[in-house]
Amino acid sequence: MKSSHRPFGLPAAVTAAVSLLAVAGCSSPDAAASVVVPSPPAAEAAFCQALAKELPDTVAGLERSDPEPGSELTAGWGDGAIVLRCGVPRPEKMSDPKAQGIEANGVNWMLERPGDGGPRFTSTYRKTYVEVTLDERYAHDMTPLADLAAPVRKTVPPSL
Repeated sequence: MKSSHRPFGLPAAVTAAVSLLAVAGCSSPDAAASVVVPSPPAAEAAFCQALAKELPDTVAGLERSDPEPGSELTAGWGDGAIVLRCGVPRPEKMSDPKAQGIEANGVNWMLERPGDGGPRFTSTYRKTYVEVTLDERYAHDMTPLADLAAPVRKTVPPSL
């Protein structure tokens, strides 16, 4: 498995602040609470199954409400406000040396702004990729990533 890319240049705190400010205004109404279930290799799926057992009942004060179809590889909170997918393919954007990255409670994330809602973050430097999509209400709030960091750290080992 290729190692993840964490953007370099600005300190993580500055990058996070710039990233969050850049995300403001780049959102649309809440997406439907259904997602594509990833199809990772068996070894990666095992990390995702372990992660599923550790995920919290609430994230950023929102109750767990998993998207359809039900899977150990996906989870959600707040009827689609926060959606996690584990075992996603490596995003092409990780090869971009100008990609923006942040760190939240010991987990590095690459930021993408897909244009069809809030920000999307994908973990870096982990044995499998964990993607967290947030709706526009979290454009300035890193609480969801901070709440998910401990389970990711515990169950998805570093790749370096």
